[in-house]
Amino acid sequence: MRAGAQALWSHWARHRLQLLVVIIGLALATGLWTGVQAINAEARVSYDRAASALGQTNLQQITRADGPLRLADFVALRRAGWLVSPIAQGGLRGTGLEVLGFDPFTAPQGAAVPDLRGAGDLSAFLVPPGVVFVHPETVGRLPDGLPPARVLDTIAPGRLVTDLSIAMQLLRSDTLSSIIVLENQPQGRTPLSDLDASYMLSAPSEGSDIARLTDSFHLNLTAFGLLSFAVGLFIVHAAIGLAFEQRRVLFRTLRALGLPQRALVGLLAAEAFVLATVGGSLGIVLGYVVAAALLPGVAATLSGLYGASVSGSLSLSPIWWLTGFVMAYIGAAAAAGSSLWQLSRLPILAPAMPRAWARANARTARIQAFGGLGLLTAALILGVAGDGLVAGFACLAALLLGAALLVPTALTLIIRGLSRFGTGVVTRWVWADTRQQIPALSLALMALLLALSANVGVSTMVGSFRGTFIGWLDQRLASDLYVTTRTPAEAAAFQDFVADDVHAILPIISADITLGGTPGEVFGIKDHATYRDHWPLLEGAPDVWDRVAAGTGVLVNEQLARRDDLWTGATLTLAPDWRMQIVGVYSDYGNPAGQAIIGYDTFSARFPDISPLRFAISADAPAALRDRIVMDFGLPPDNTINQEEVKAFSLEVFEQTFLVTRALNVLTLGVAGFALWASLTTVATMRLPQLAPVWALGLTRRHLATLEMGRALVLALLTAVLAVPVGLGLAWVLLAIVNVEAFGWRLPMQVFPWDWAQLLLWALVGAALAAALPMRSIAKLPPSELLKVFAHAR
Repeated sequence: MRAGAQALWSHWARHRLQLLVVIIGLALATGLWTGVQAINAEARVSYDRAASALGQTNLQQITRADGPLRLADFVALRRAGWLVSPIAQGGLRGTGLEVLGFDPFTAPQGAAVPDLRGAGDLSAFLVPPGVVFVHPETVGRLPDGLPPARVLDTIAPGRLVTDLSIAMQLLRSDTLSSIIVLENQPQGRTPLSDLDASYMLSAPSEGSDIARLTDSFHLNLTAFGLLSFAVGLFIVHAAIGLAFEQRRVLFRTLRALGLPQRALVGLLAAEAFVLATVGGSLGIVLGYVVAAALLPGVAATLSGLYGASVSGSLSLSPIWWLTGFVMAYIGAAAAAGSSLWQLSRLPILAPAMPRAWARANARTARIQAFGGLGLLTAALILGVAGDGLVAGFACLAALLLGAALLVPTALTLIIRGLSRFGTGVVTRWVWADTRQQIPALSLALMALLLALSANVGVSTMVGSFRGTFIGWLDQRLASDLYVTTRTPAEAAAFQDFVADDVHAILPIISADITLGGTPGEVFGIKDHATYRDHWPLLEGAPDVWDRVAAGTGVLVNEQLARRDDLWTGATLTLAPDWRMQIVGVYSDYGNPAGQAIIGYDTFSARFPDISPLRFAISADAPAALRDRIVMDFGLPPDNTINQEEVKAFSLEVFEQTFLVTRALNVLTLGVAGFALWASLTTVATMRLPQLAPVWALGLTRRHLATLEMGRALVLALLTAVLAVPVGLGLAWVLLAIVNVEAFGWRLPMQVFPWDWAQLLLWALVGAALAAALPMRSIAKLPPSELLKVFAHAR
């Protein structure tokens, strides 16, 4: 056994480049996967820490069906015998920070709140200006004008924790977010239904709302991690397959000397285990580096898209690095499994017989082609009949893997067709030799197809999203200025102040309600041409705006319509005693929650305590009017935003949203380029038996190197051409299935041929760079090496 192990390991000592390729392939595959898992794990820890700060995930909460909660509700509940604690929570305008206010006297035991038992701490916390507690990472983001800040590691990043009254002042709100019900309640308390019929008792949530909203984003990252893992795995599979091919004679010799077949397979499996351990260790280090580099971008994306706060620093968790080792072992087993299976089933002398090995490979190729067709069929079935986010990603996986498995067959058929146009002897030999080399390069070409298809698909999705989003912004942000006043009295004075300088002043007023069993918003709008001419309706009744103004109809956003199957003509329940017919559905990109729009008069009658503080203004000279509002009326500059600023901020959030996706796309493409280089480099050392006879017939080494470069470029170009339809199929699945299930809206698909041309060009550049060193070695090959082919009688 020891002699057999030494003989097998001697191969790697002689072929150190192959050993490096295997280890780097495993490291790349494991590293990208581990990096994604590290990011997801860090984000989920932040979600859980933020959600459980005051026990929101394990305690019941009281809400109102007819509007927001107020301090009067908290007082009434306490007087009725209920042990409850109020919470004020919301975003601090213009900062991306979240404010969380609580009452230190009624907060539940065990809540992750600051310890105020020190001398003077409680009085400093309660007495204005008060104190805000923040995470160390949040200190640098605090704006001016806040109460003094104290650093506390247990506070979630991006959150300010302070007293309830101070939080309401910072949020410029007189409403509560929720009222938490403590666990142990007295027996004689007044039932909620007797206290107020509009009170609703909500069960504890199984997880945070943010965690549920961001599940789709993290599933998207995981899918890219798996894609990168698969692309890296092709590198390992190609290198290990080549090592098996080169050691056929050694296998026969060891078997003939008495080494049992089971022992040989065991030694090779142990070899793969050692390689996986080394590659996995390097991959975990690489994954940590990748995660640390991408985590700030992920945190910015989650904050901009979902309002989720995620720590920008990375902690070393045993869960994700143990998962990295497991994936490395799975990858090594998958890469070596087929070769070990073939070896275990061949007779004792067959491993050294090229024809026997070729027949085994041919059977594998046929199985691979049929498997590819089966996977494409499964993708079609899942795309038509599948339901849910998991089905969408399963459709993506089947599409990509099925297309990759068909690459060798498709290229063989294409080159066979192209060879009919060759007339010269050299040309016909080039086509025939290219066809013969496809099996040896198939894994690298599969990896290239996967990477290019992902690039086409993601760029098509992002481009379609960008084009639709910009058009939607132009429709949705039709007014010139958006102004926020601070009090109802100031709002009334403001309307009088600008009345003579504007074409329209439209109040923006909303209330938090429950729509379809989940938190949502209802808006009240005035009947005006701004909405009739510009609002982005996807469908609607013929008299949609007349019915909204009359109070007999309601508009819902696409997310709510798709989630609960509520389209035009259906009835929407806004409260137990309040139902309205849906008269239209509008697009609402970037908002994960349900939303409804009713007429302004209907809203005012239903929510008489809510006064409008925000306004959309149309004016001939918005810049001059903004200066007057700030200088003469006295509103802070941040309270007046023009249309262009809103659009610029929205587009910045949009670009940030896909920053991580693009980074993973580039990394995957780089891994595919490395796979192609590794395959060309290792195959070049085995090409001498095919090149030597042609050299002997008169072709120079430089000519042979040029032909080899041309062959690599042709294969890369054909693979890139095949990747375009696969990528378009990927984009369709992303837009029509995954995006709808993940976010609740569907985008029209747009195509970008210029992007395809650029991708084809980059594929050629990558192939040329990958082939440069192997081709140079052929051009510089000493004639003596070519003559040895004939001396060895090969």
